[in-house]
Amino acid sequence: MSVQSIITNQKQKPFRFFIGYDTREDLAYEVCRYSILKRSSIPVEIIPIKQSQLRDQKLFWRERNKLESTEFSFTRFLTPYLAGYEGWAVFVDCDFLYLSDVKELYDLIDEKYAVMCVHHDYTPKESTKMDGAVQTVYPRKNWSSMVLYNCGHPKNKALSPEIVNKESGAYLHRFMWLDDEDIGEVPFVWNFLVGHNRVVDGDANSYPKAIHYTSGGPWFEAWKDCEFADLWLKELDEYKKVKEKEKCFECNGVENGVVIGA
Repeated sequence: MSVQSIITNQKQKPFRFFIGYDTREDLAYEVCRYSILKRSSIPVEIIPIKQSQLRDQKLFWRERNKLESTEFSFTRFLTPYLAGYEGWAVFVDCDFLYLSDVKELYDLIDEKYAVMCVHHDYTPKESTKMDGAVQTVYPRKNWSSMVLYNCGHPKNKALSPEIVNKESGAYLHRFMWLDDEDIGEVPFVWNFLVGHNRVVDGDANSYPKAIHYTSGGPWFEAWKDCEFADLWLKELDEYKKVKEKEKCFECNGVENGVVIGA
């Protein structure tokens, strides 16, 4: 099925993004969300994956492992379930900054795959990341940090709450519920790993469309001077100005409990 057919069939349903939320990285989430909405030329819906909410809903109950660097290390795999096993949806870590229109990402969708992602060959140099979390090394590392899920694909029905709560990190992060041919590839610029991927002079195809501050971003003191920190800080400043304008609009629009102009 062509992308145009998908669009027609879904009647312009929003492109869904499930963003992993961590209480330590609220600003990272807000900036990631803002960067997507700001540049998108198609309707998008953004849903934070919050572990506390999933626990309240009895959808997530496994104990936290000391090797889990974020609150969404496992909850990310509930994306197809949360999407109702229907259509396509993206899971993305909150430590991303989008620099391009996500319609370009949507246009990469190929119905023959169960998932699509960047096929990184990544071995981190650091032993810790972010605010002191243990840096782990395993096959297909960072593949699961940004995934396009074909939520209606029969094999993704395996990602039930029961499976996500009991299976190992190796099983889930290596996509072991799938065969290799079920995993489509996305250009690396959509999950450009700071400190690993490189921009090649004169090669526009090497410039990031989505930056991933995988070891830590400038919202952490230890990473305030990391590569591409200036782009994230500029986006943060813009996000804050927009929020302030919205706040002022709300204050000016309501006076003594009465909506002005109503």
